[in-house]
Amino acid sequence: MENSKIIRKNPAGVHSPVGNYTHLTKIPRNSELYVTSGQIGADHHGNIPESMNEQIRNTFRNIQTVLHAEELSSEHIIKVNIWATEKIDWDFLYEKWAELFGLDYPAMTVGYISELGLPEIKIEIELWAAKV
Repeated sequence: MENSKIIRKNPAGVHSPVGNYTHLTKIPRNSELYVTSGQIGADHHGNIPESMNEQIRNTFRNIQTVLHAEELSSEHIIKVNIWATEKIDWDFLYEKWAELFGLDYPAMTVGYISELGLPEIKIEIELWAAKV
């Protein structure tokens, strides 16, 4: 049994994922666990654009910066939670998603809610990561 790497799988008997994620992610013992705060679409000056897609672009840029600060990459991400206040342009989000993850999808939850921490924030993405 392989205990030295993160395992992602979709177990038999469960429907195929409806998006770019896997149903189950297994973390080996003695891994370091990292949890980020929700990353938002603010640029590096703290400005939050009005457009949802611009917020998505900035959010993924911020995610990359946070990951690089700890020498983490997409292979270390085990769970993503996405919270949005309006409909997500999935084609655009998945374009940014592919730049980050390629085809190595983590577990994911998406929730549409009425508001986030500030009225201008339209999307927030939280990451869980593990380093073996």
